[in-house]
Amino acid sequence: VQLQASGGGLVQAGGSLRLSCAVSVASTRTLSRYIMAWIRQAPGSERELVATIRWDNGRTYYADSMKGRATISRDNAKKTVYLQMNSLKPEDTAVYYCAAKPLGDTAYGWWGRGTLVTVSS
Repeated sequence: VQLQASGGGLVQAGGSLRLSCAVSVASTRTLSRYIMAWIRQAPGSERELVATIRWDNGRTYYADSMKGRATISRDNAKKTVYLQMNSLKPEDTAVYYCAAKPLGDTAYGWWGRGTLVTVSS
């Protein structure tokens, strides 16, 4: 599984961004066994799990910090995971990573390069 994140940039507080994560995998059926995640890391801070989605049934999870402001989704045909973020705050500034792990695993073993999101006040 290879992951390619994109969509970061500079946005003013209150604005929106949509991040994309293109997934390269031999078979689409393989994806049904994975959980996809967006994880962010702000300067000087630990990594924070932002949102996850199970590829098979679309079940989602959101960190409290993003509930109501973010939507994670996946497009099976495009093999892409999205993170729509609205009402962005300066504290959302971070490098956002797309990650994946097989169902049942505890750790995310596949990571894409991060995409930087900067929210100005």
